Amino acid sequence: MTTTLAPEWMAVCAVSDILPDTGVCARIDGRHVAIFRIGDDRFHAIDNIDPQSGASVLSRGLTGSLGGRTVVASPLYKNHFDLATGECLEAPQHSVRAYAVRVDGGRVMVALA
Repeated sequence: MTTTLAPEWMAVCAVSDILPDTGVCARIDGRHVAIFRIGDDRFHAIDNIDPQSGASVLSRGLTGSLGGRTVVASPLYKNHFDLATGECLEAPQHSVRAYAVRVDGGRVMVALA
């Protein structure tokens, strides 16, 4: 018998705390997580640590699209990370975790499980 754990949703901030097309960093359960707001109502979350440098900087990268994918460019090495999956487009071995995000009552919630 397999048991599936329900995700643990953590409130991070108010929707209004993240300007459209930017990101913020939050420390959630000891993890540095980058939360991005794309347009007015799309949210994504990935690890904030740039795997190539070890610096907590991905939330400060530039967002955009590349080949139909919504990405953030690392401010240090300019690698592009898919915001839906965490995949590093230039070097898949440097991919990061992606997390589920939802908005509940004007609060941005991130699932850690």
